[in-house]
Amino acid sequence: MTRGEGVARAVLCVVSCLALVLTMANGNARAETADSAGTSGTTDSAAQNDLPPYTLERDVHLFVVQADGSVVEDDDTVLRANTAAGVDEIAQRYVWFNKDIETITGLSAETIDPDGTAHAVGASGIRDVQEPRSAGAPTFEDGVLRTVIFPGVQVGSRVHLHFAKRRAKALEAGTFSYFVEPTGEPVAFQRLIFDLPAQVPLHADARGYAALAPETANGRTRYAFEYRHGPYPPLEAGAVAYVNWGDRLMVSTVPDFAAFAARYREAAADATSTDPAIASLAQALAADVSDPREKARRIYDWMRFNIRYVALFLGETAAVPHHATDILRNRYGDCKDHVALFSALLAAVGIRAEPVLLDLGPVYTLPDVPGYGAHAINHAIAWLPDLGVYADTSSGGYAFGYLPPGVMDRPVLLVDDGVLARTPATERRERTARLSLDVQPSGDADYSYYVEDEGAGAEPERNSFRRATHTGAQQLAAQRLRLTGVAGTARVSTSPTAATDGPFSVTMEGTLDHVVWRDGTTAIPATSSFTGGIATQIDNWLAQRRTQPWACIGGEWTESAQIALPAFARVTDVPQDVQVSDAFLDYTSHYVFDAPSRTLQIERRLSARFGHQMCTAGEFAQMREALVRIERDTHAQIVVRAAGSTRGA
Repeated sequence: MTRGEGVARAVLCVVSCLALVLTMANGNARAETADSAGTSGTTDSAAQNDLPPYTLERDVHLFVVQADGSVVEDDDTVLRANTAAGVDEIAQRYVWFNKDIETITGLSAETIDPDGTAHAVGASGIRDVQEPRSAGAPTFEDGVLRTVIFPGVQVGSRVHLHFAKRRAKALEAGTFSYFVEPTGEPVAFQRLIFDLPAQVPLHADARGYAALAPETANGRTRYAFEYRHGPYPPLEAGAVAYVNWGDRLMVSTVPDFAAFAARYREAAADATSTDPAIASLAQALAADVSDPREKARRIYDWMRFNIRYVALFLGETAAVPHHATDILRNRYGDCKDHVALFSALLAAVGIRAEPVLLDLGPVYTLPDVPGYGAHAINHAIAWLPDLGVYADTSSGGYAFGYLPPGVMDRPVLLVDDGVLARTPATERRERTARLSLDVQPSGDADYSYYVEDEGAGAEPERNSFRRATHTGAQQLAAQRLRLTGVAGTARVSTSPTAATDGPFSVTMEGTLDHVVWRDGTTAIPATSSFTGGIATQIDNWLAQRRTQPWACIGGEWTESAQIALPAFARVTDVPQDVQVSDAFLDYTSHYVFDAPSRTLQIERRLSARFGHQMCTAGEFAQMREALVRIERDTHAQIVVRAAGSTRGA
């Protein structure tokens, strides 16, 4: 989730279970290695290409926390633009605050020219903007972005932002937590200081952040952490988040996950969950079925189609669900609200459910101490223990019994039990594709393409077409042609979209341009599916040589194709059969060319069994040879020479 320009690179920091998104200018941590880099606006473009866009030169955060969880924060940050891209990154900064319980007590900002001349940001350059992700929902309008627009920023300029913020009331009484991770730019110096009552211990999980010795005086203890880092290697295509293996810091006054779960459980207690309106709705939805799983599925489907999801991370606002009756009346809510109403509806028909707290995103671990944060706990789903099912009604596009990839294979905190568990690492995912190409005497081709998804991929595909207009569906089909690298026309039809589970199929028909040229030689791709098939999967996994952990989602793919060539075409080369197997992959391809009819038949099968969703660089090295062999086959070609052509013509 983003908060617009600049905030897309923000870090979610939570104070007193407070979520506050901090950009580099607002105190996020990034480091610098070359002091001379970017200090002059005359740096040539070749040199700029080697520079990080900006550097965090200095960042000091001081949090003064009281026993009740109220906090005063002081944040003093200086960033330097090293390149033109860096100018865009730092010229506008944001301070996030909850207007109901927080006050910005002081803010000053200035641009410092390369020669040291300072230009203060005037009142016209500071304005408040409604948190855009609230999507106009009145019960989520407490989030505000104080926007600071710096004047005259150029390459070599520095922006200096200093603000103070007071939180008068903790999101959860008596608690404090804070999460921070690097955003990818160099950090010359950062210090994070936490000042707490001496009787309130601070628990920390620091990786890359150096802990200084705590200092106790006058009944209070100061904990400090320092951070420096040079340029970071770029995140590889398909890699999971840096925080999985890189630096990050979580501090919390909550000692363990059991205590964290207990606090959430107590705060989430809701007397309205047994309201007659909720019971009546649940009983109506499940009136004609006795199977508990089918009852749960119907309630799940009603939730995802009728309760709009407001995409705010858990912990950015109060970590307490709204009343179930209010969620039902308003027909919207964030993740914790979805869980609250879904659980209440299930309870009304005798099905147990409990909240589950986890991270939504490319993060497969949690810090050792509990707390909210962008890459810590930030999302809630439901666990139905009697059915053995995790359910995320806020995901919208997934059938009951399946999870979106963003919450699979993740550590989760079961709120009722107060213990850590893990969501499923794999789920059924199958795709079958059949392609027919009939090349005409013109060299263009008529085609018919059928693809059927089963398992986890079926409902997202069905949901895309369910929500599309007729024109939108045709545009989806045309886009798939373009992504396949071919030009032509497309008419699309689908199996019924009213269903909410089971297989889903899409049929595309139309023409493709210039499949075979009428003179000379043509290399025709031996295609067995359009985008999304085996070739797409292999290309994504082989996007680059991997040195970082990466996302690997397996499945089963079966593809067949028939390519009929015109009378003028003479086939000179046909791909050979291929078989590849290793610990993770099984792949076969089979080609049959019938000369009298000039028809090539293709069959391909791929089974990818990773057993988890985050593969290591070592696992990539093990499977790379197999992937390359498969890639070569999926990009194989049929070589065709037009009748009467001579070699070299």
